[in-house]
Amino acid sequence: MARKKSKPIESGYALFDILYEDGSRSSNRRVPRSLLGGLDGDEPARIAIEEQDNAIAEKAGRPRIPIKKIMRSPV
Repeated sequence: MARKKSKPIESGYALFDILYEDGSRSSNRRVPRSLLGGLDGDEPARIAIEEQDNAIAEKAGRPRIPIKKIMRSPV
C-alpha cells in the first residue's frame, strides 16, 4: 500500500532571494510571515530585508547596497 505524502510544514518565515544593484545575490533571506499577506503583498518583506541590511552594513562599517529585485525563493 502506498504511503500518503505529508504536507510541507508551515514555518513562521517566508524565504526570499534578493538581487542587488551591483549584481550580487543573497538567497533564502527569512522574513516573518506575520508581516506578509495583506494588501501590500511582498512589499513589507522588502522593508524588513532593508532593515536587516542596514543593521549588517552598520556592523560591518560599509554602506548598504540598494536592492534591485526581490522574489520569493522556490521551495
